[in-house]
Amino acid sequence: MTTQLKCAPQIIETTLRHLREGGERDVETVVLWLGHATAEVTQITEAYRPDQVAAFDRFHMSSEAMRAVMAHLRKTRAKIVAQVHSHPREAFHSAADDEWAIVRHAGAYSLVVPNFAEDTTPNNFFDQVAAYELSSDDRWMHIELRTALKLEEP
Repeated sequence: MTTQLKCAPQIIETTLRHLREGGERDVETVVLWLGHATAEVTQITEAYRPDQVAAFDRFHMSSEAMRAVMAHLRKTRAKIVAQVHSHPREAFHSAADDEWAIVRHAGAYSLVVPNFAEDTTPNNFFDQVAAYELSSDDRWMHIELRTALKLEEP
């Protein structure tokens, strides 16, 4: 079941800026969306760019980088709601994305942004991004992003 997310446009802008910075070096980049959940909605509160080793078609986080993420989560009392990462071309969830996803809890999201986010903006985000949700049986299911994510009014 899809969890309703709320996100400020500034979070999307920050995320896209980080993804483009990686794209300028021709590497995939991941940004983690952190947030807090209530019974009704999960509020995205931060676009967190973890330390990572990246290549044209993949990214990797070291054990040290994961420890830093966990420390940040304890400090902010947030949880990882989604991973948002870029692809060099099409937006889809690759076999590597399935296997190496950072978020692994049922209801987690994985958003894939095409073309290293080169021409993705908050205005066309919903049209360009491929969205997936992890099912209770550990499968990434393609979903319609518009049904899961609502932008806050500026």
